[in-house]
Amino acid sequence: MQPGGGMPDMQQILQQAQKMQEQLMSAQEELANAETSGSAGGGLVTAVVSGTGELKSLAIDPKVVDPEDVETLADLVIAAVRDASSKANKLASEAMGPLAGGMGGLGLPGM
Repeated sequence: MQPGGGMPDMQQILQQAQKMQEQLMSAQEELANAETSGSAGGGLVTAVVSGTGELKSLAIDPKVVDPEDVETLADLVIAAVRDASSKANKLASEAMGPLAGGMGGLGLPGM
């Protein structure tokens, strides 16, 4: 019987796993540094979210602030944050998609 006859090379598997881990860490760092923005009300409310989904900033045009109608303002804030978060999720899917697929369906922490 020949050494390694038909058996996977463990060293090669470990090297591939290490390379994937490095790529995953790089993608996570890239996402943490990335920002996406979303808006609502024709740009009256703008939210900026990190690639990992953390709300970084929120800008509200004074024209939309009506003490008699805070519900509309709240709705615009929610819509802007959702818009930015949706873009961040898309960015994360694009960055992590190839890596997650390469893990053979293994669950990844933090995903």
